[in-house]
Amino acid sequence: MQKPPSFTGSNTSSSSSGPQRPGYQNRGRNNDPYAHIRRNLRIKAPQVRVIDPDGKQLGVMTSDQAYKLALQIGLDLVEVAPNAVPPVCRILDFGKYIYEENKKTKTSKSSATKIKEIELTARIDPHDLMTKLTHAEEFLHDGNKVKMRLKFRGREMAHVEIGFAVVHKAIAELANVGHPDSEPKLAGRNIMVMVSPLPANKRKLRLNAEVPEPAHAPKPAAPAAPVGQPPA
Repeated sequence: MQKPPSFTGSNTSSSSSGPQRPGYQNRGRNNDPYAHIRRNLRIKAPQVRVIDPDGKQLGVMTSDQAYKLALQIGLDLVEVAPNAVPPVCRILDFGKYIYEENKKTKTSKSSATKIKEIELTARIDPHDLMTKLTHAEEFLHDGNKVKMRLKFRGREMAHVEIGFAVVHKAIAELANVGHPDSEPKLAGRNIMVMVSPLPANKRKLRLNAEVPEPAHAPKPAAPAAPVGQPPA
């Protein structure tokens, strides 16, 4: 009886030394941090609206036509408005585009408004109040918002009008750098109000303003000469 032929080719071998598909170990991985931005051959829409590097509208064309046009210029075809119908693509330098987008993100984060908080009491000492308002004025002058909170203690809740008077005085003292977003409101045992900075060109320091000393102090007046004697 004839034995069936044996096959020892690489296609049926289970040895680990056999050939593997290129990039097998990295299959399924995406090392591109900007993969969410479709460009060039990753653009799958059948038609796109194209903008040239100078911002001029080139009209609607197929994705292949747009990609070939970008290749002729030596730039990339980047999808900048994927939700438009058809999607909007721009011909540009993708590396420069990423640099500008990252720069915008960093700028917006650094210029984001921060919220500072100061806490007051209904019977706060006038000196302590002005110290806290001096800090609040500085915060607002730097472009930050200030959350003002007045906390009632013990039986102070019986006279909430005293607390409101303190808060309104504080708002008035800060009028040169900020304005309240709304009227102060009582929430539980606290009066809350958010103060936003005025436009930069309208903010003026008052509590933090330095009073310069006069360059030349006036000389004391000479004492009057006794009657009948000539002045010295």
